[in-house]
Amino acid sequence: ERLPKLPRDDSSQSRLVEYSLLSNLDIFLFSLIAGVIIYWLMFRKKPVTIPDFPKLETQAPTARETSFIEKMKKTGKNIVVFYGSQTGTAEEFANRLSKDAQRYGMKGMAADPEEYDMSELTRLKEISNSLAIFCMATYGEGDPTDNAQDFYDWLQESDADLNGLHYTVFALGNKTYEHYNAMGKYVDKRLSELGGSRIFDLGMGDDDGNLEEDFVSWREQFWPAVCEHFGVEATGEEFSIRQYELKVHEDLNMNKVYTGELGRLKSFENQKPPFDAKNPFLAPVTVNRKLNKGGDRHLMHLELDITGSKIRYESGDHVAVYPTNDAAIVSRLGDVLGVDLDTVISLNNLDEESNKKHPFPCPTTYHTALTHYLDVTNPPRTNVLYELAQYATDPKDQENMRKMASSSPEGKAQYQSWVLDSCRNILAILEDMPSLRPPIDHLCELLPRLQARYYSIASSSKHPHLCCGSGGTRQKTGRVNKGVATNWLKGRVPNDNGHKATVPMYIRKSQFRLPFKAATDNHDRPWHRNRPLHGFIQERAWLREKGKEVGETVLYFGCRHRSEDFLYQEQLEAYEETGVLTQLSVAFSRDQELKATSVKNNKQAIWRQIHTDNATYNTTSAGYARNMARDVQTTFYEIATDYIKKLMTKGRYSQDVWS
Repeated sequence: ERLPKLPRDDSSQSRLVEYSLLSNLDIFLFSLIAGVIIYWLMFRKKPVTIPDFPKLETQAPTARETSFIEKMKKTGKNIVVFYGSQTGTAEEFANRLSKDAQRYGMKGMAADPEEYDMSELTRLKEISNSLAIFCMATYGEGDPTDNAQDFYDWLQESDADLNGLHYTVFALGNKTYEHYNAMGKYVDKRLSELGGSRIFDLGMGDDDGNLEEDFVSWREQFWPAVCEHFGVEATGEEFSIRQYELKVHEDLNMNKVYTGELGRLKSFENQKPPFDAKNPFLAPVTVNRKLNKGGDRHLMHLELDITGSKIRYESGDHVAVYPTNDAAIVSRLGDVLGVDLDTVISLNNLDEESNKKHPFPCPTTYHTALTHYLDVTNPPRTNVLYELAQYATDPKDQENMRKMASSSPEGKAQYQSWVLDSCRNILAILEDMPSLRPPIDHLCELLPRLQARYYSIASSSKHPHLCCGSGGTRQKTGRVNKGVATNWLKGRVPNDNGHKATVPMYIRKSQFRLPFKAATDNHDRPWHRNRPLHGFIQERAWLREKGKEVGETVLYFGCRHRSEDFLYQEQLEAYEETGVLTQLSVAFSRDQELKATSVKNNKQAIWRQIHTDNATYNTTSAGYARNMARDVQTTFYEIATDYIKKLMTKGRYSQDVWS
């Protein structure tokens, strides 16, 4: 719109224009400021209100009780049974002894020495009629078990005054090993040296014979000695003592139910290092192939992928594998007992002060417990038969079960024949005793935990290789018993459909090692059955490739048939051709008239290697190892003895003995 013409007064016109321009600018600025204010008021970030949490009391977070003395006083117990256990047997014996105490008017608790301050043994005398029992297994070359290592160190370093401590020890071991029951013997001796009072003789359990019988015989004499020492009498009552109570969950969120995890719930779905016995790594199986060329056995080579796990190992270490039980056995147990195995349950410890709240991870289903957590394939021990006898409706079955659980010669013989020699597991016993139908929750309470299986690593690479054999043995009953882990591993085959077969595993360190130096002054001449030495040879091949100088490497290998189970034949022969192996000496026991090992066939060469070349020998045995390892060691004794005899013949060794 055009403005009307004004008189030509420059000053007034300029003032009018200036006035008009200022008015428009003011309006613009006012609008801009108003808009900014409105925008700020409407869209500004609201301040975050911080809730005023009440201040926590300045106290340490709730921690596990480390004073077994205070716990015993609080719960009115006067017997504590410590266990050093690697496979669960010593822990099982400790639980049985702690339950026995009630039958003698006393109260006991089983305790893991790793969880308590063992220096408090000096205070045990504060409790009237107190007694410490130690069930100590020996591991490796006379070593303590993992959970008893700190206790062992304390015993070695301590000068504590144990005057007033009453104790006894039951040792668990295997007499085929050189350091038979070394840990139990040491604990028994050291406690006495520190002033403790031994109230009953050291018990010696031999797993090469009948460990259960050894324990039962010792226990039957032990409790009368306890009664005499403390002036108490047995109650005379024979009754079952439940340690856990059943809780059935009707509407529990399945995300809160254990499905096979060993420790943390959902740990298999959300894997976090470090990986160990309570937090195994799910390793994908990348290779699973048959090794042997014939025969009834199935010997297999497996390769596990541990990428991203941060797991490290050395040649000679062991892979610990957690297997699962045969699905057919688990299903059959449910059918025999008439139970819905998908029922979600918890078994809660009746002793609220106990550190062990459940016998296995709970809540879970019966199916998961029988598949992942409980040993359903080994013959049950006598205490299981004793506890289950009450549920047999046939008096004859009750009598037989209690007889087999007793320490009488007839009972021991019957248990040996009917249970052990016939390899009857719990399912076979239930099938052969139709009147025996125990509550499944009590059965789950009594069965021992399913243990990890250990395999020597057959590789030196960054991914562990396993070599193992699966098969079955037909028993007197006509049943075929199969190995739990090996038959499960046989089915862990990598697939192309995207589904990965995995194995829960962790690494257990071993003392089985190559010499520290690989140079020529440290010759490594192992006699080899299979597995770890294959990894050692791989390591030596790698050192040669890197230009490192290594000594002679001689491998003595023995098996049954060259055509069937000469394991890694192609690789070993290639190592000999390329010079990685200085010599490959083999013997096949079933292919020759006179049985002899590759070691016996090379006595003179072996003595030269030991005496002249300062050789180091690493031996490993598999299969019927209890006899084979002993035979190999005996052969070395014979080699040394032959040399001494030659010295005597040549007049280089003589004796002048006076008595």
